[in-house]
Amino acid sequence: MALDSGPMSVAAINIEGDVSGCQHYDLNMSRWGPDARGRLAQAALELYGQRGFDQTTAAEIANRAGLTERTFFRHFADKREVLFAGSAELQKLLVAAVASAPTSAAPIDAVTAALMAAGDVFNDERRSYARERRAVIAANAELRERELVKMASLASAIADALQRRGVSDPAASLTAEAGIAVFRVTFERWVDKASDQDWRALVRGSLEELKVLVG
Repeated sequence: MALDSGPMSVAAINIEGDVSGCQHYDLNMSRWGPDARGRLAQAALELYGQRGFDQTTAAEIANRAGLTERTFFRHFADKREVLFAGSAELQKLLVAAVASAPTSAAPIDAVTAALMAAGDVFNDERRSYARERRAVIAANAELRERELVKMASLASAIADALQRRGVSDPAASLTAEAGIAVFRVTFERWVDKASDQDWRALVRGSLEELKVLVG
């Protein structure tokens, strides 16, 4: 059944979410463990933080991980992609959550379901890694630009998912952009050093603030 494609009502947001397990690599894994991709990602993050992104080479990352440079390029196209390798999976998760929302759900509620589903990825075990990653990106203009492209791609994918549910533009695009704005605010609060709040609790708080702002 197609959804009403009229203007979204933020005041009518229903904040719900399915809490399920997440998959992630173990940051404390053995240097010689089987997860070469995870070891490379962790080694890269350590070196970027110590030396800077531009000063770190793929060969150095591989050496830190106890692997060969050839192995590095089997897993990553370049050293930048180490930091963005999870983007496609995150996009799939968000789009799937929008698609699986009840057919009666308003567009903003379908997007809310996607934001809550992201809690499967942004859990306490990944918070430290995310903080380090954010610091590396913040220190490099090229990486900041790549992060903006990632956010734009997520918004576009969510808008497309809403359109497949019968939501027409501009409602689909506006709702998706609002959702990504909430995502970004939530992420910044989640990685803040003073924060220990759960991702979903932060999503709820950000949505409540949005409701107040738009009245």
